[in-house]
Amino acid sequence: MTRNTKLLPIALLACATLARAELYKSVGPDGRVTYSDTPTARAQPVDTRKAPAASVSGTALPYELALVVKAHPVTLYTSDKCPPCFTARNLLARRGVPYTEKTVSSNEDIAALAAVGGEARLPLLTVGKAREQGFEEGAWNRALSAAGYPQTSQLPASWRNPPPQAAAPTQAEPAAPAAPPAAQNREPARLPAEAAPPAGKAPPGFRF
Repeated sequence: MTRNTKLLPIALLACATLARAELYKSVGPDGRVTYSDTPTARAQPVDTRKAPAASVSGTALPYELALVVKAHPVTLYTSDKCPPCFTARNLLARRGVPYTEKTVSSNEDIAALAAVGGEARLPLLTVGKAREQGFEEGAWNRALSAAGYPQTSQLPASWRNPPPQAAAPTQAEPAAPAAPPAAQNREPARLPAEAAPPAGKAPPGFRF
């Protein structure tokens, strides 16, 4: 028996031991959630068979972070005329928090925002069932830490969040029928000029 053959059972045993390693979840006195492979008096075992396979564009999250995302998903409501929303995105990026972004621009979006947050105020952060309306860095950090999100980013370099979507997405309109042959040679009608955006920092109907 060669040396490599003798080492093979040892390597397989080590792999099997790692595969059976337990993961434990504990909640500290401050409400902060921590995942670890070391059991403590307050720790509860986590069923690793239910580990989520969260990924975007084929990139998987680290295992412990994926557990947090599954238990406490994060959604950020923003608008393109909302200076605090840029600060909110920077905070989530700095901590490496995967999130879904929903934009608010129409009356339907404003109604959807108010239905979730209780009022039409941006930005709005949801962490699982928790709600933080209006950006306040300390409150947002506490909500993220209580859910178990790390203080610094653990995201893979290739990770990308899903593209933003409207808070109240509308169904796609059916395609217009093709013009009859006689009308295809006519000069196309001129479209009216685009309306200017509303004045001021906040779109009408909600506040920052």
